[in-house]
Amino acid sequence: MAIRSQENAIGAWSFFIGVILAIVIGVFQSQLGVQVNWIYIVLVILGIIVGLSNTADRDVDKFLIASVALVIVSYMGQDTLRFLSKIGLIISTVLSALLLMFVPAAIIVAVKAVFSITKT
Repeated sequence: MAIRSQENAIGAWSFFIGVILAIVIGVFQSQLGVQVNWIYIVLVILGIIVGLSNTADRDVDKFLIASVALVIVSYMGQDTLRFLSKIGLIISTVLSALLLMFVPAAIIVAVKAVFSITKT
């Protein structure tokens, strides 16, 4: 049995919980029309936790490329998907909730990367 590193456990759980919350928000907000603002604050906090704890130096490039791609696609796809149907509205709301988590995470990781570049 291989021993796993526990250094990314908090970031991994934060990411997992954030994605699940984004999906739940997408389904319930688009179906019921209910907005719960405190869940959005939780998503931002989870994004900050992911940004602070989930990236080792070797993973910064991969994380930034993936998160920037996700942020761009989520932002550009929201308006397009809303016109499809109810499923498009659900996906659009999920993408909006994912933006709330990934934008702070990407900003934190990018700032950390800039600081690590300037140290060397």
